[in-house]
Amino acid sequence: MLNCLLQLLDGIIRERPNEVNSIWRREIDEMKQVRIYTSENCYYCDRAKVLLGKKGVAYEEIDVERNRNAMMEVVKTTGRQTVPQIFIGDFHVGGCDDLYALDAQGKLDALLGLEQ
Repeated sequence: MLNCLLQLLDGIIRERPNEVNSIWRREIDEMKQVRIYTSENCYYCDRAKVLLGKKGVAYEEIDVERNRNAMMEVVKTTGRQTVPQIFIGDFHVGGCDDLYALDAQGKLDALLGLEQ
């Protein structure tokens, strides 16, 4: 069945590539840029990335151990000195627990631009 669906999708893409590209571009534009400031061997960083992955969200990961200037900017912007620190667009979500709380409240998908 999956093979049939893939063939159908391939046929649609071949017949109407401009229309499909337009739809994909619109979907990408509607999704918010996500940045997550992390460090190696960070359990909460890994948990946050798992949730974003389950949502199918691409994110920019900034390792603050390798980029000290990034951590200084986060502290200056948020007042927080812990990782992860997560931003969706210009909105500062906070850390891992804050991200999961937004998801539990049903607010995360809207913030990510995933709701239609």
